[in-house]
Amino acid sequence: MNPTTNPRLTSWIPVPADSHFPIQNLPYGVFRRQTGGPAAVGVAIGDQVLDLSVLAARDLLPGGYFDRPSLNAFFAAGRAVQSGTRAVISRLLSADEARLRDDSALRGQALVAQRDVEMLLPCEIGDYTDFYASREHATNVGTMMRGADNALQPNWLHLPVGYHGRASSVVVSGTDLRRPCGQTKPADAPAPLFGPSKNVDFELELGAFIGTGNDLGTAIPADRTPDHLFGVVLLNDWSARDIQAWEYVPLGPFLAKNFGTSISPWVVPLEALEPFRVAGPKQDPEPLPYLKTKGPEGYDIQLEVSIQGAKMDRPHVVCRSNARYLYWSFAQQLAHHTVNGCNLRPGDLLGTGTISGPVPESFGSMLELAWRGTKPIAFPNGETRSFLQDGDRVTMTGWCQGDGYRVGLGEVTGVILPARSV
Repeated sequence: MNPTTNPRLTSWIPVPADSHFPIQNLPYGVFRRQTGGPAAVGVAIGDQVLDLSVLAARDLLPGGYFDRPSLNAFFAAGRAVQSGTRAVISRLLSADEARLRDDSALRGQALVAQRDVEMLLPCEIGDYTDFYASREHATNVGTMMRGADNALQPNWLHLPVGYHGRASSVVVSGTDLRRPCGQTKPADAPAPLFGPSKNVDFELELGAFIGTGNDLGTAIPADRTPDHLFGVVLLNDWSARDIQAWEYVPLGPFLAKNFGTSISPWVVPLEALEPFRVAGPKQDPEPLPYLKTKGPEGYDIQLEVSIQGAKMDRPHVVCRSNARYLYWSFAQQLAHHTVNGCNLRPGDLLGTGTISGPVPESFGSMLELAWRGTKPIAFPNGETRSFLQDGDRVTMTGWCQGDGYRVGLGEVTGVILPARSV
């Protein structure tokens, strides 16, 4: 067992059992203190942020990685540096370790309440790829578009389908987005129309950040994932379904997706998720050799989505799903992405695609939950939704449940604002 994930490990910082950030987690993020000063890298522990740049300045951690506004350098440092750093942080925060606990001056410099910081994008994202890795989601959407007998395209069970997204519009949780404008083609319209999308949707996803990359012309084997994937965030790939329906043939989504993708600010290392590995769905037909993995590659991450409209007094949960439903794993996504020699770089982001489960309440988008508008979602205040309205706040959260503790991903949230006039 990795000592940093030992369920009996406790911290001298009080952490409630339902906190997303116990000592077994130790996710990394980039923050700026509300009192001012430069951005730095920190680790979440309970309701606190541990400023790693302060510890590095005291030679308690390696220098050169944490006094900067991104995690890219740390992502690139490699697994040995990352695991060693995590081990030191875990030891400094452990209940029986006095070095930081009993140094009140250092503690005052290194710890800051999460409520007193602004969370920033965790890294500079050079490239963003979005996959389509949930069989349930692909089947649901295919059934709507082509009928149940032709729901999955012929290639879907043989490879992780994906497309390249837009990295510049990936934003951190708390960033509100404007309703996008574009072309749509209603069935009864003789020609396309231009204007704000009427069918804005969320997509419940996970995102994985590349740690060390690969050289152009080389491939990353599926069983080498831990050497190249650093960690995981929540991801909401906002979508404009009516724009998408008109534009996606023949090359796929464009304006329907690139107006915004939101991620949670805390990057949970794969090391913290190791105790929650599970087998994914049985793959039939058997994947080609380069996509085969040797052990369980799924993760038991419980996922929830809630919506709160402008006239609602509280959020309402509309979806409960789980990452274990993903048909194509992170390892397989990475192997397929690079098998042709494509080079990935530290900070590149891979999205899973919408994560839907086998029952209606586990569907990971409004397109599915309201079944293309035929089954509107009912809210406690009497309102209904087929797609998002202006003023709606969407919040996603996720966690792995341990024995008396949970390893969480925090949350990603944002509001859909009215479209700008063009």
